[in-house]
Amino acid sequence: MIATVVNCLAIVIGCLVGLLIKGNISEKISTNIMNGIALCVLYIGISGSLQGENTLITIISMAIGALIGEFIDLDKGLNKLGDKLEEKFSSEKGEISISKGFVSASLLFCVGAMAIVGSLQSGLTGNYETLFAKSILDGISSIIFAASLGIGVMFSAISVFLYQGIITIGSSFMSNILSDSVVNSMTAIGSLLIIGLGLNMLKVTNIKVANLLPAIIIPILFGLFGLI
Repeated sequence: MIATVVNCLAIVIGCLVGLLIKGNISEKISTNIMNGIALCVLYIGISGSLQGENTLITIISMAIGALIGEFIDLDKGLNKLGDKLEEKFSSEKGEISISKGFVSASLLFCVGAMAIVGSLQSGLTGNYETLFAKSILDGISSIIFAASLGIGVMFSAISVFLYQGIITIGSSFMSNILSDSVVNSMTAIGSLLIIGLGLNMLKVTNIKVANLLPAIIIPILFGLFGLI
């Protein structure tokens, strides 16, 4: 859990820096920077998605995950949580939505390949290298995100702590079923969601990425039944 705590602190510190420089960045520059980050997000997603070993497992997992996600409506739940944070902490009308910053940053920082693989490495082998590298990237990204999307980005540190913490602790009890194939499938699916988020950031699509999150855990079920 040490690496996850470091990751959360990096996000908070990055957000504080971003909020300090927020007023000094024009909307044109902010938009251009966000578009650049979106392209990097797409690159990370595409790179990670190629790690999948079984396309059929990926397709089935995405389909089942989408059904579960739509039934639970995680997207609505996350936005409601963001709206509550907005009601509590927003003091100026017309400022950038806290909900948007919270949801976008939470998805970006949580569903990537580094979050999954790094948390698994931390729980299974005690190797923190991947999560430490992710902390640096998240810290830099949070500066730009906070400068563009506001204080809502800071609350994503809570999501990161819970998400990566659960994976880290859970993996230590599931080492017997988390084979390389299962981990690679989880990574590929998480990376596909990152691609969806990148397209949303570029305003090319309006995919409810949060409602696809359950797809990430479906490969674990396949692993339990020895199908991968």
